[in-house]
Amino acid sequence: MTTAPIIYWTRRDFRLGDNPALVAACAAGAPVIPVFILDEAVEGHGAAPKWRLGLGAEAFGAALAAAGSRLIYRRGNALEVLRALVRETGAAAVHWTRLYDPDSRKRDEAVKSGLKADGVNAVSHAGHVLFEPWTVETQTGSYYKVYTPFWKTVRDRGQAEALARPRIAAPDQWPDSDSVADWKMGAAMDRGAEVVRPYLNIGEDAARVRLENFISAGIDGYRDARDDLAVNGTSLLSENLTYGEISARTCWHAGARAMADGKPGAETFLKELVWRDFAYHLVHHTPRITSGNWRPEWDAFAWKTDTGLPEVRDWTRGRTGMAVVDAAMREMYVTGRMHNRARMLVASYLTKHLMIHWKIGLDWFADCLVDWDPASNAMGWQWSAGSGPDATPYFRVFNPETQAEKFDRQGRYRMRWLAEISSKPLETATRYFDAIPRGWEMGPHDAYRATPIVSASEGRRRALEAYGNRGF
Repeated sequence: MTTAPIIYWTRRDFRLGDNPALVAACAAGAPVIPVFILDEAVEGHGAAPKWRLGLGAEAFGAALAAAGSRLIYRRGNALEVLRALVRETGAAAVHWTRLYDPDSRKRDEAVKSGLKADGVNAVSHAGHVLFEPWTVETQTGSYYKVYTPFWKTVRDRGQAEALARPRIAAPDQWPDSDSVADWKMGAAMDRGAEVVRPYLNIGEDAARVRLENFISAGIDGYRDARDDLAVNGTSLLSENLTYGEISARTCWHAGARAMADGKPGAETFLKELVWRDFAYHLVHHTPRITSGNWRPEWDAFAWKTDTGLPEVRDWTRGRTGMAVVDAAMREMYVTGRMHNRARMLVASYLTKHLMIHWKIGLDWFADCLVDWDPASNAMGWQWSAGSGPDATPYFRVFNPETQAEKFDRQGRYRMRWLAEISSKPLETATRYFDAIPRGWEMGPHDAYRATPIVSASEGRRRALEAYGNRGF
């Protein structure tokens, strides 16, 4: 090669459009070598996120190939893999998109310092969120701890125009590559992969179609429909945003245009995009939120932490006897996702009615959700538990029965996912039994639990009593 190539390290930015790191790598016109690394951080992912990440990487590899490039797959310690590629190719620089969770930051800081010590230009770029976490400050120069003032601060900032797809120059000779199929990233999914696969929306083109469909047909009623458990009233873009198959900025511009056109749900959609940013804002400034109580005073609370408890087992298997909670857990097993309103209900029931530590629920979601996001998952669980960023943390105890009456009036959501409550169960409900581990020994003709583990009223009473005794 007459010009030293540049390595583009892709992680959660599987897109060609509006990709600042890729654009920067291509800017000099030098050959660009895209690489995906199954590294120490990725190896630690749960079953569903790891599987979905592999599928996203394969789809991105196909998109690069169609653009005259290719994606190199390597496995191992990120720094050592990148050093090896630099030696093999003579690359002078490595570019990537910044991530903000503690595990990614630890890895990326080691990579940047190591490469720079080797004389390699190591450059990280924005692109995963709308606003870099350190660029949003209170008037006193601190970080925001409550969402509403965060939203008010950023809502009028605007966004730069999305970047066009760059021309990617190929090297004269490509380095060797592993095969994603050989990595078996979906092994832990076992038979569940076949059940969940039809519900996935993989790749940049699919993500853009999903956004376009939502803007044209869904955003008008989004403000109210997003809470209706029985309809597809949400954008469903969390999956694609998680893997960077579409940028938050692209979604923002689409929502802003819809708002200018007078579509009533557009502002709510923009607020949800900023809610995702707020989660990363907190993770950046208080990384403890991913593994410990965000409010330190909750460290003294007597959470139940034994994962072997019968109530934990029944919650994870969707057999608590609280129908809307059980339906939500089964939806997650069949689709890899869970309705956002339902996530709050199952989290509240676990942490407040059952008094189980939120970390147990957080870890379960991190194993089962295909749209798992480390920041949103952590903030969502702590918000629901009361230990996180919420102006009214402890006395918000969702009543799953009244929530079901309000957001699943005709019971269609519960019928969709619970086979045992119907003499003629829907296929969506019976597929749950095809996805779960055989060792659970559950079937669609089992008798449904007659009474909940803990009733709605008793759970609320116990929760408020426990919180009151702790002085919260």
